[in-house]
Amino acid sequence: MATLSVNVDHIATLRQARRAADPDPVAAAALCEIAGADGITCHLREDRRHIQDRDLKLLRQTVKTRLNLEMAATEEMIKIALTHRPDMVTLVPEKRAELTTEGGLNVADLVAELEPAIRQLQEQKILVSLFIDPDLRQIKAAAKLRANHVELHTGEYANARGATKAEALMRIKDGAIASSKLGLGVNAGHGLDYWNTSFIAAIDVIEDLNIGFSIIARAALVGLETAVRDMVNLIKRK
Repeated sequence: MATLSVNVDHIATLRQARRAADPDPVAAAALCEIAGADGITCHLREDRRHIQDRDLKLLRQTVKTRLNLEMAATEEMIKIALTHRPDMVTLVPEKRAELTTEGGLNVADLVAELEPAIRQLQEQKILVSLFIDPDLRQIKAAAKLRANHVELHTGEYANARGATKAEALMRIKDGAIASSKLGLGVNAGHGLDYWNTSFIAAIDVIEDLNIGFSIIARAALVGLETAVRDMVNLIKRK
């Protein structure tokens, strides 16, 4: 059964809109765990548009489940990860102009650049996941790099309609099975909400779902603990 990791970036986005002290993503993470989340995810971007260095430091000190740090594979971010030692690092593509991550990391064309970053992290017992599209070329490259996990990008599926949605779901399922057969742990995320998540959770080899925006959006109406519990229950029902 898939587990849930809640991405708390958008709590920080709301705080940064006013450069205020609240709402605090660290406090939000604690509430998510109380409500049944199996992990906490945050993305420390190079431009620091939402999560700040202070947040990561305190999250590492307070998260009691598991902490997944999303980041670009830059020298600065690798140094930060080695300092704070999250349970997992997920390497993602990053563009300054984007509103949110726009597609998977092109692992197949970045093997030489990614390999030393992966080795440095793994040598310090940090699991490494690669955020990729459900594409066999990218999956094989991730396996070649001996990543611990892949996180399959579900954005195309989340945005699709009609017959194309079924096709996108099948690509994720095929990609998940191929990844598992190659010895990779399989996570998934991006654009998942209370209407489309159950179909992804039903894919047996998927271990963890990273979900942020839809949970935080619902939390604005019903409260964070209720929003997290609703998603946990939905995943359990699959």
